[in-house]
Amino acid sequence: MTTFLHSLIHNTAEKYPDHIALSNQKNQTLTYKALSQLVQHTARSFSFAGLKRSERVGVFLPKTFETVASFFGAIQAGGVFVPVNPLLKPPQVSYIANDCNIRILVTQSQRLKQISETIQECSDLHTIITLDESNIQQLGHIRVMDWQTFTNLSSHNVNNESENPGPATDSEVASILYTSGSTGNPKGVVLSHRNMVVGAESVSEYLENTDQDKILAALPFSFDYGLSQLTTAFNVGAQCHIMDYLLPNDIAKAIEKHAITGLAAVPPLWAQLCKLKWPEGSGTTLRYFTNSGGAMPEATLESLRKLFPNASPYLMYGLTEAFRSSYLPPDQVDKRPTSMGKAIPNAELRVLREDGSECAPNEPGELVHLGPLVALGYWNAEEKTKERFKPVPQYMPEIKTPQLAVWSGDTVYKDEDSFLYFVSRKDDMIKTSGYRVSPTEIEEAVYASGMVTEAAAIGVPHIALGQAILVIATPAAARADDHTVPGCNQKESEEALLRHCKARLPNFMVPQRVVFLDTLPHNANGKIDRKTLTRMYLEEFQEA
Repeated sequence: MTTFLHSLIHNTAEKYPDHIALSNQKNQTLTYKALSQLVQHTARSFSFAGLKRSERVGVFLPKTFETVASFFGAIQAGGVFVPVNPLLKPPQVSYIANDCNIRILVTQSQRLKQISETIQECSDLHTIITLDESNIQQLGHIRVMDWQTFTNLSSHNVNNESENPGPATDSEVASILYTSGSTGNPKGVVLSHRNMVVGAESVSEYLENTDQDKILAALPFSFDYGLSQLTTAFNVGAQCHIMDYLLPNDIAKAIEKHAITGLAAVPPLWAQLCKLKWPEGSGTTLRYFTNSGGAMPEATLESLRKLFPNASPYLMYGLTEAFRSSYLPPDQVDKRPTSMGKAIPNAELRVLREDGSECAPNEPGELVHLGPLVALGYWNAEEKTKERFKPVPQYMPEIKTPQLAVWSGDTVYKDEDSFLYFVSRKDDMIKTSGYRVSPTEIEEAVYASGMVTEAAAIGVPHIALGQAILVIATPAAARADDHTVPGCNQKESEEALLRHCKARLPNFMVPQRVVFLDTLPHNANGKIDRKTLTRMYLEEFQEA
C-alpha cells in the first residue's frame, strides 16, 4: 500500500489513538487521534484557502502544535511544506519565499511585522496566516487572516466539493528544505513522500524506536535532522516533545521532567551540555543519543557516556540531499571512535574516483549515496542539480538505465572492514554549530555595510563550534595602511562591522571575529585565495 508522509500520523492514530503524539513546554499534549484530526482539518482549510496541488506552503514559526499541523496538513491537501528557520532575518525569508514561489505563509503577528516590507515583494504569495490575531488585514496584494479564521474555512465548507484530493503517488514532492551552498544563496532540496517515509523507517529501525520512546525535538525543523525527530516518532507511535530552547539547561530540565529516552543534537550543543552541572542520577531515562551535523570530538563523547551511562551513542553522517547516509553502531564506538560507520538501512554508499570507478580500501574518494533516500534535486536550479545528482552504473549490466545518485562533495575512505572515515570537504562550505553556511552570503552582508573593499569569510577550527566564521577584509579607508573606517580606530571598525552583521544575519552566520588587512592574497586567476587565508588563521581559535 502506498504510504504518504501524512499517513504516518493517521496509521498510527488507528493503532495507538490514545498515545501521546506531541507534548510541549507549556505542559500541553496531543494524542495521535487528536493530531490526526487536527491535520485533516488543517488540510481542508488549506484547500479552501486556495492551495492547489504541488503549491508551496511556507511555515515561519517556532515549534508549536500548529507548526506540525501546517506541515502535514499542507501535504495532505496535495501541497508542499517549506520549513523556514525561525532565526532567519527578513531578507533570507523573502529569498526563500520568492525562490520556491510560496503561495501561503503561516507565521506569527510579530514575525509578520518584521518581514512586512520585504515579503510584499513575493508576487506569488496570496495568503498569510498568523497563529495569533494581527492588526494587519491586508498587505499589498496579500490577504492576512488569523489561525481561527483559517480553521473556520474548513468548518464552514463541510460539504464543499472543492477540497483537494491530495497527492496521487509517493513520488510527489512533500517538502523543500533549504540548505546553504558554497556559492551564494541557499538551495532548496526537494524531497518526495517516499524519501521522507523511507528515512523515517530506516532511522527508527537502527535506533530500535518503539511506541514507548519519548523523543526530544530541540533542533530546528528546517534542519532535516531536526525534522526527522518528528517523522521517526510518528513512524512507531512514540511521543515527540517539541521545544525551542534558550539555554542548554532548558534541555537538561526537559530530559528530567519528561523522562526523555532519545536525544538528538549537534557537536556544539553536546559540548554545552557537557559543561552543565548535572544532578547525580540525571539522564537515567535516556536510552540513546545521536550526533550528526559534524564529527563529535572524542573528549565530548567520553563525557557524554559518563553523563548518560544507560544511553547508547549513535554517531551519524548525513546529507540533506539524501536525508541520512551512515551510522556507527554503538558496539563499534570504542573500536572505531572516528568512523562514520556504514550505510543505514535502505541506502547504498560507494567511495568513487573522479572517473566513477570504485576506490580500493583506504584510498580516498568521493562519497556517493544511492537508493530511495536520494532527493529529487534542487528547486529551480537545473545546473546545480546536474552537478550534484549524477548517474552511476548499475551493478547489473543488463539494466541500461543508469541509477541516479547524490555525489556528496566529501572525501572519505573505507577501511578493510568497509567502515567509512571522513577526510575533508571538497568545497568552501563552513560548517558551524551544526549549520552549513555559505561564505558568499556572509560576504554579501559584509559588503553591504560599505565598510570594506574586499572581504572573505572562511571557516577555521573551533573546539565548540566545529568551525568558527572569520571575516578577513580590506577597509574602505582613505589610505591602504589605515585599518579603520573613517572616524574609528581599528578595534572600533571591527566592532562596527560585527554590529552590522548581527543586524543582517541570523546568529549562526555572524562572524566570531573580523580582521582588517592591507591587502588580501589572490591566486593566479585574480580571485581571493581562501586556502592561503585559512592556513594563515588555522590556529586563530585554538584556545577557544
